[in-house]
Amino acid sequence: MTLVPEEAKALEALAAQEDKPLDGFGIFGVVKETGVDDEGLFTFHNDFFDRDLYRDENQEFYQALGKRKLSLNPFSIYKMYKASKRLKEKKIEGNLTGEGLVQGGVIIFGKDGKPKYCYEEKTGEELPVSDILTAALDVKDRN
Repeated sequence: MTLVPEEAKALEALAAQEDKPLDGFGIFGVVKETGVDDEGLFTFHNDFFDRDLYRDENQEFYQALGKRKLSLNPFSIYKMYKASKRLKEKKIEGNLTGEGLVQGGVIIFGKDGKPKYCYEEKTGEELPVSDILTAALDVKDRN
């Protein structure tokens, strides 16, 4: 199971809103590995996130997010179980191919190229779209 397609769909829905709140931002994806599940990457790109994907060979993006790893404890396993039910309801399928423990997130950059907002992925939780929208609008207003 993977939460990334759910997060990608949420970002795509936000970008597609009638008022186009993310216009002016370059939206792209960062992956940490290729050659492990390229079929899964292809499916992800075609079905969930039809935007540019970049391989972060040195994992600089993940380092900027603290290079956090999913801890496998009873609480996180329970959260993943609940998330799997949510994904099933949304008809989102994932797989367990690849590394899968390093957590990602969302970084919003200003026009100066410097990070202005960071959301660190939280195990089993949905993307806080309203928080990301608020941050994006704040960054847009300040630029």
